[in-house]
Amino acid sequence: MHPAIHLTLVSLIQQVLVGLGKTTTLFIVSSGLTLVLGVLRIPNISHGALYMVGAFLAYSITRMLGGGAAGFFASLLLAPLAVAFLSLLAERFLLSRLYERDHLMLLLFTFALALIFDDLVKIVWGSGYRSLPLPAMFQGSFSFLGLALPRYSLFLLCVGPLVAIGLWFLINRTKIGKISRAAAVHREMVGAVGINVGWVFAAVFMIGCFLAGLGGALVAPTQSISQGMDASIIIEAFLIVIMGGLGNVWGALLGSLIFGLTDSLGVLILPQFSIVFPYAAVIVVLLLRPSGLLKSAW
Repeated sequence: MHPAIHLTLVSLIQQVLVGLGKTTTLFIVSSGLTLVLGVLRIPNISHGALYMVGAFLAYSITRMLGGGAAGFFASLLLAPLAVAFLSLLAERFLLSRLYERDHLMLLLFTFALALIFDDLVKIVWGSGYRSLPLPAMFQGSFSFLGLALPRYSLFLLCVGPLVAIGLWFLINRTKIGKISRAAAVHREMVGAVGINVGWVFAAVFMIGCFLAGLGGALVAPTQSISQGMDASIIIEAFLIVIMGGLGNVWGALLGSLIFGLTDSLGVLILPQFSIVFPYAAVIVVLLLRPSGLLKSAW
């Protein structure tokens, strides 16, 4: 095989792996967003801010526990749980009073929540950058058939399917999932049979925000943790949700796959214009399928 062709194939496979790793984070965050959007009918602008809070909490928890693998894995559980608890407080004391209002009112409220969380991050962690080194077990790469496969990317490739399977089981095989699907279609009827719809909505909102925190915790070792990191992820997550179909978790998975791979392969094809590729993919999809790739819940 010609060396140049071999190099191109190696680069292509490595970029696909990088793209799949990013796909995992995008899917986790966007699945939480589309879950809330599908059941509660709330375009949660604060989702990106909760992702940022999850990243900062993962940084602090890992440092508090002395770093290393134990601290990192603990942060993957504790940071999303803390984000879910914050979201429960916001939902029970504030958001639950606005469910009967217009979508615009809910949109403005979640935007206000995003600003509040931004200020909380600045108060607690300051405006400087933070960095969280990868645990030793995830540093470096495996060598396979002449390919260098980053250990952390492979870890993310394992986490993504686990989250997808967990969401499928939650939505299709648990009582809360079945009630949530019914409430998404006809919430008044669900309330009429004696089910506390308010707590169902609270549980769904917590799960969605837990996923935002998990996405932040997973991305913390791969980039600088800073105030403002929520801006790009919330735009990408909304584009993925729209592209996949509003409220459709599997649409979020498909949209994340398209977005992550086009972003990664764009770096290999035209590095100077790589940022354009995923957004061009969104435009093409919406031109061909204006309602999204899969059936929308709206």
